[in-house]
Amino acid sequence: MKYLIAGLGNIGVEYANTRHNIGFVVADALCRDLKGSFSVDRLASVCKVKHKGRTLVIIKPTTYMNLSGKAVKYWLEKEKIPNERMLVVLDDIALPPGMLRMKARGGDAGHNGLTDIIIKLNTDVFPRLRIGIGNDFPKGYQSDYVLGQWTRSEEKLMIPQVEKAVEEIKSFVTLGIDRTMTAYNNK
Repeated sequence: MKYLIAGLGNIGVEYANTRHNIGFVVADALCRDLKGSFSVDRLASVCKVKHKGRTLVIIKPTTYMNLSGKAVKYWLEKEKIPNERMLVVLDDIALPPGMLRMKARGGDAGHNGLTDIIIKLNTDVFPRLRIGIGNDFPKGYQSDYVLGQWTRSEEKLMIPQVEKAVEEIKSFVTLGIDRTMTAYNNK
């Protein structure tokens, strides 16, 4: 069985340690945990690894956040992976920093990367792992906040949460979304 894990973010050093790139951070951590490495391929950096008899195709789209759907659709079709075996990993300002929330479907909640994926796939029925980055910004400064660097205290908080996200993704591919949501969403 194959799974697509799509960590969302923006390419380029200027975005490397920003809140909006937490999907890339988790994708990197998952690839490292499973002893893989990324290589640049069509529309994404790609890491293919095995975990408990399953193949994980981990991607970090190189299309920039707002065009993430192009890369996600391409890799779903190329690898012949159904939507229910895809997990999109992204930041969420509606959740407190570090909170992890897995969902089987849902709207875009104003997240442009998720909006593009929903448009390109013509459905909002696919699993996603939202990672809280908080919303500690004045009205009108959301873009500056999400594209801003982590503070030291936020980094300390996020490091163990990235490790938890990796465990949650491994649970998703082995136990499925329902059992994973039951095990992790209330923690």
